[in-house]
Amino acid sequence: MKRDDQTGLASGGNKTRKLEYLMADAIGKGCTSIITIGAQQSNHCRQTAAACAVYGLDCHLVFRGEEPAEFTGNLLLCKMLGAKLYFAGMQNPDNYAETLAQDLDKNGVETYLIPVGGSNIVGMLGYMDAVQELMMQQQVLKIQFDYIFFASCSGGTQAGLMVGQRMYDLKAKLMPVSIKKAESGNPPIEEIALNLCNEFVSHQSQMKPFCPADAEVVKGYDTPGYGVVTGNEKKALHKLATGEGILLDPVYTARAFIAMIDFIENGLISKDSQVLFWHTGGLPANFHYGNQLY
Repeated sequence: MKRDDQTGLASGGNKTRKLEYLMADAIGKGCTSIITIGAQQSNHCRQTAAACAVYGLDCHLVFRGEEPAEFTGNLLLCKMLGAKLYFAGMQNPDNYAETLAQDLDKNGVETYLIPVGGSNIVGMLGYMDAVQELMMQQQVLKIQFDYIFFASCSGGTQAGLMVGQRMYDLKAKLMPVSIKKAESGNPPIEEIALNLCNEFVSHQSQMKPFCPADAEVVKGYDTPGYGVVTGNEKKALHKLATGEGILLDPVYTARAFIAMIDFIENGLISKDSQVLFWHTGGLPANFHYGNQLY
């Protein structure tokens, strides 16, 4: 297991790697305020709020839906970290964030808008670095992984790993597990990841374009809907917690973990395969879902 749940920034997670580059880009451009978007239990928003606290930047977080009566889990931590919270209600959160950026800009505030999940060609650089890191760890441990399972939702982590795999000649097969089905009018996750990869390639003439087959995802585990806890998620959480003392989250990593277990138990990958699970974090969401997990 690769423990990106231990990367720091208010309980860690995969967004820390992306934010290393996104924060540097924002500061380099002279921005003093960060705006980003997410679901109300967004790990990305929580880590962005923490990064802004570290660098003394104002943090504006736009959430989907109506303001809840009680703040729990990641939402509570965002508030504790000093972020300003906005709830888009019935509005498109992307449009809400754009309007907010325009209003702040009119008042002389230099804003930097980060997309959902920090998933753009700046953020994905963090996961290209992560592949190089993994290659060094494989060498030290004298192990070569055959499969890497991880949660894929906004596309940036997957895209970074795809480019990094090619750049550093990683032999393992990537197994991105789809966490959320595409919403009406939005492209599927594999298309988002593919587009990010080829946007990067457009600036790198020595690398050939990626094709749809390169971005295939493990499907079927997203059927219940985003953030809906089923027996599968509970099984994964309890299996790893009671077996190894390691905590997953019910939205992302539990789905990816149960997919990996299914592949192993159903013989979809060879029994002698070396399998890596890339833990992308999300611990605080457990404190929002509470009794649904038992």
